[in-house]
Amino acid sequence: MSGTSPGLQPPADAVKPVRHPEAPAPGELLGAHYGQCFGCGGDQPHGLHLQARAGEGVSITAEFTVRPAHQGAPGLAHGGVLASALDETLGSLNWLLRTIAVTGRLETDFRRPVPVDTTLYLEAEVTAVAGRKIYSTATGRIGGPDGPVAVRADALFVEVKVDHFVENGRDDEIRAAMDDPDQVRRARAFEVNP
Repeated sequence: MSGTSPGLQPPADAVKPVRHPEAPAPGELLGAHYGQCFGCGGDQPHGLHLQARAGEGVSITAEFTVRPAHQGAPGLAHGGVLASALDETLGSLNWLLRTIAVTGRLETDFRRPVPVDTTLYLEAEVTAVAGRKIYSTATGRIGGPDGPVAVRADALFVEVKVDHFVENGRDDEIRAAMDDPDQVRRARAFEVNP
């Protein structure tokens, strides 16, 4: 897929992404950026509970298992849930850049159905950076990390300041996240959100 629409093609002056020196080490579990996040949060009973690990360079791997609450057609994952898993995986890449960013564009390609109780193995990487724009791509496979591709996505994330969340989020939740004594968890709470 990789940049199929003009909005997902990096400009000529885009640069290769550089992993932040304080990014999690390859193989390290990234953990949830926010407990209430539908994608990775452990406090969401019907969430994806996606688990992501830092990879080499500016890449990650992730997994989530499709549960009955995630189905659309009987016995199959809902396409919107699969798009959410891709978005969460792609958004987690920004932690390797140590950049606060939001999804600007997400383009998905559904290749094959994903049955309930199937684990989706995701891989994602940042391909280019141009100013505040971060270009990335992801694939989701079934049957194992080398299994057939079920879903793919290309994305454009846009770097924002924490004010984006403070001005647009719900006051109680913003205050609770900002008052978290764990500095890493506090910073990650605002990592990715529209």
